[in-house]
Amino acid sequence: MKQRNLVVISAGLSQPSSTRLLADQLSAAVGAAAGKLGVTLDVEVVELRDLAHEITDHMLTGFAPAALRKAQDSVAAADALVVVTPVFSASYSGLFKSFFDVLEQDTLADKPILLAATAGTARHSLVLEHALRPLFAYLRAVPVPTAVFAASDDWGANSVEGPLRGRIDRAAAELAHELERREPATVTDPFALTESFEDMLKGL
Repeated sequence: MKQRNLVVISAGLSQPSSTRLLADQLSAAVGAAAGKLGVTLDVEVVELRDLAHEITDHMLTGFAPAALRKAQDSVAAADALVVVTPVFSASYSGLFKSFFDVLEQDTLADKPILLAATAGTARHSLVLEHALRPLFAYLRAVPVPTAVFAASDDWGANSVEGPLRGRIDRAAAELAHELERREPATVTDPFALTESFEDMLKGL
């Protein structure tokens, strides 16, 4: 069995929240789909609600407090991400965007990612294509083809076998395939020496 790391970013503001509920269903589905491909997942959930003050501090000072630094390191080391945001003013939430603003440059480059969003009405479903996908294209991540949107109506009695379930399973299978076919993520130390002191002195 291959071992991979999955980090789930949930930007829900309430507790409990439909955003976290969707995040949990997506991570469980990715785990099940990955298992069928011979991949076991180590899943870590990052609740941005708990990091809101630290994200603001980092934006003001340029320094990441300990809990935020841990979340940043987890994202950098992840083999794949699931990201879920509530919809605010027809786009992702400010807290969601701020977290990705304070990541180091190229953290998400070539990293597979599953995009998801929640809102009170299905009229906001295009936020996935008009806001989230362009954002992560700019960050050079690799979003899977299927993105998942859940409106309030999707959490009804038919949610277990309804259209939402189908979208979750399809997106999860796509992300699991990326996890199976890719090598584990590697994190490069920007301060590591690329050559020995002896070799450096030879060039003087």
